[in-house]
Amino acid sequence: MVGPGEKPSSGEWTPKAVAQRLGVSAITLRTWERRYGLGPGAHQPGKHRRYTEEDVRRLRRMVELTGQGMAAAAAAATALAEPDPAAGPVFPAPPELTTESAVRGLHAAALRMDAPALRHLTRTAIAEFGVIAAWERVCTPVLVELGQRVAESGSGVEIEHVISDSIEHVLRELTHLPEQGTLCALLSAAPDEHHTLPLDALAAALAGLRRSSRMLGARVPPAALLGAVRRLRPLVTVVWSHQPTTALATPVRELTEDRQTVLVLAGPGWAEVEIPEHARRVHDLRGAVRFIDEAASRRWG
Repeated sequence: MVGPGEKPSSGEWTPKAVAQRLGVSAITLRTWERRYGLGPGAHQPGKHRRYTEEDVRRLRRMVELTGQGMAAAAAAATALAEPDPAAGPVFPAPPELTTESAVRGLHAAALRMDAPALRHLTRTAIAEFGVIAAWERVCTPVLVELGQRVAESGSGVEIEHVISDSIEHVLRELTHLPEQGTLCALLSAAPDEHHTLPLDALAAALAGLRRSSRMLGARVPPAALLGAVRRLRPLVTVVWSHQPTTALATPVRELTEDRQTVLVLAGPGWAEVEIPEHARRVHDLRGAVRFIDEAASRRWG
């Protein structure tokens, strides 16, 4: 069996091996072949599809150009027109990953709606930079840019949904942590607040510190949030709000009256909302993680 980084004895590559090494999906390879002619050059009907080294070099160039923001059609035309380099392995050692190149790659994969590639790129960014830096410096810039595009043009909602779902999938892979004793953090969106990805990032970052969390999800009614706090008795309760309207619907006074949990208010929705003395406002993921970890250290060591 030939692994994704091994050269087969025939000098040709399977679609699976090419897709894995380039960080794209097999569906994307099929699409590029059908639309732009970037397929196996010597493919014969009735035989397995195999990519030659020249085919793979063109595909690698396609990935590089789309990752830099070039439109797919123009990138394909460039990749097909450029001369084949005379030397160098078909899969050279990848360049050092930077947050800037990670952003370009994630953005290009989002525009292709390539969910497998989005998950692969998100995992790679987290492995390279850690959850907090990957969220703040790679995922967030792409999500903000795509969200602004939707707000300005009214199009691209489907792209926003695919990348959000892909990032959520990866973050939730990291949160499987056995709970022992008192729950460290209860994570909830404000009433009528549907944004939960920041809470998924928080849960993943806390899991990396061995701090347990429980997710309530989006649009949590006030009575349900209060009931969960009374039942679970978490050390910290985090309420995320993206808009002031959802922040104002949160039962903040009732939550701060329960001194067995510390109320942490996160997200831009709280920026201009007056909060009670016993609540704590945090401004970013790093600050939330630091506060919760320090609170847990004071309680349990």
